[in-house]
Amino acid sequence: MIHPPETPEAVTALRADTAGCESVVHFNNAGSSLPPKRVVDRMVRHLRTEERIGGYEAADEVSAELDDVRGTLGALVGAGPDEIAVTDSASRSWLSVFTAVGWAEGDRILTGAAEYSSNIIAMLDLAHRRGVRVEVVPSTPEGELDVDALAATLDDDVRMVAVTHAPTNGGLLQPVERIGAVVADSPAFYLVDACQSVGQVPIDLRTLGADALSATGRKYLRAPRGTGFLAVRRGVLDTLHPAHLDLTSARIEDGSVRPRDDARRFELFEHNVAAVLGLGEAARYYRAVGPEWAHDRITALAEHLRVELGRIPGITVTDLGRHRSGIVSFSSERVPAPELVSRLRERGVHVSVSRAPSTPWDMADRRLDELVRASVHYYNTSDEIARLCRELAAMG
Repeated sequence: MIHPPETPEAVTALRADTAGCESVVHFNNAGSSLPPKRVVDRMVRHLRTEERIGGYEAADEVSAELDDVRGTLGALVGAGPDEIAVTDSASRSWLSVFTAVGWAEGDRILTGAAEYSSNIIAMLDLAHRRGVRVEVVPSTPEGELDVDALAATLDDDVRMVAVTHAPTNGGLLQPVERIGAVVADSPAFYLVDACQSVGQVPIDLRTLGADALSATGRKYLRAPRGTGFLAVRRGVLDTLHPAHLDLTSARIEDGSVRPRDDARRFELFEHNVAAVLGLGEAARYYRAVGPEWAHDRITALAEHLRVELGRIPGITVTDLGRHRSGIVSFSSERVPAPELVSRLRERGVHVSVSRAPSTPWDMADRRLDELVRASVHYYNTSDEIARLCRELAAMG
C-alpha cells in the first residue's frame, strides 16, 4: 500500500498557510483549491491601493511585478517570459490558440475519448462551420489515448492533435510526452490542456513536445478564480493569428494590423490586476513548495484514498490509467452522487459531482452518468481521508 510522504513540519506549515484548513476538509481541489494566505493578502493589498489612488495609478505602481508574473509562470512550465500570455481562464487560453489556427476545409483534429466538453464543443462547432473533421483516437484498455493508434492515424491532413492531460472526471493522466514524440514527426499542431495538471504534476513545454499549453489558476495552482495562462512555443507564434486583438496585443502600421511578436498577442488590455498579482504569488508559492515534492505527496494521498474507498461496501472507484493524478472518482450503490456531495458538505467535507456532459465521450463509453470526485492536494492529510471514509461508511 502506498502511504503519503508524511513530513509533519512541512505539512503543518502548509496547513497554517491555508486558512480554510481550520474549518473544512477540502477535497475539491480540481474545482477550486484553497488559496494560501499570502495569495489573498497580495490581492487585498492591491485592492486597497486601488481604493486609495485609483485602478490605473495602482497598476502603474506594480508594473514591474506584473511583468515578472510571466517569467514566474514560464519557469513553471519550461517556457520563456515571451512565450507566456496571462488570461482569465484555461478555457480562454485554450480557445485563444484553437481559434488562431488557420483552419481549412478537410483539416483533421485528433483527440482522446476523455476530452473535456468545452474543448469538444469548440471542435464540433468548427467542424460544422468549416468542414473540419474531428476524430477520436482509440483508447488502451487502461483508458489512455493509444499512442500506437495515433501514430498510425497521423498524416498530412491532421492539422491538430489536442489532448487534455488530466481529464476532469477521474485520475487518468494521458501519456502527453509519448504523444508529443509521435506528433513531432508530423506537421500537426500539438495543443495540451493542462488545466488540471499544472500545480500537481511537474510540466515542461519542451519535454512535452507541445506547441501550446493552456492552464488555469484556480485549481491545483491555488491562485484566484478568473486567472489562467497560455504558453506558446516561440517557433509557432507567427503561424497563429488571434481572433481578438486590441491595442495591447497588436499595433497599426501603415494601415495594417500587426500582432505582437511574443505571446502577449493573446492578451487584451483590460484585466483584473489584483487577480494577476495573486496568480503570480501562487506560482511563486508552488515553486517554493517544490513541484516534485508536491507531485509525490498528491499522488500518494490519492492512491491512499483509492485504497481506503475500496474498503467501503457499496463504493466503487472508477479511475482509469496506469499513471494517475490527484483526482479520485467513485460511485455509491446507495446514495446518488448529488445527494452524497450535499450531505458531505453539510458535515464540512467538500467533494464534487462529475457529470456526463463534462466528459461526454468517455462517460458514454463507460455507461456512467454521475460520479463523485474527491481531488486531494498536498495540504490534505491521512486523517482527513479517514474522516471522509467514515462519513461515507456511515451513509451506507
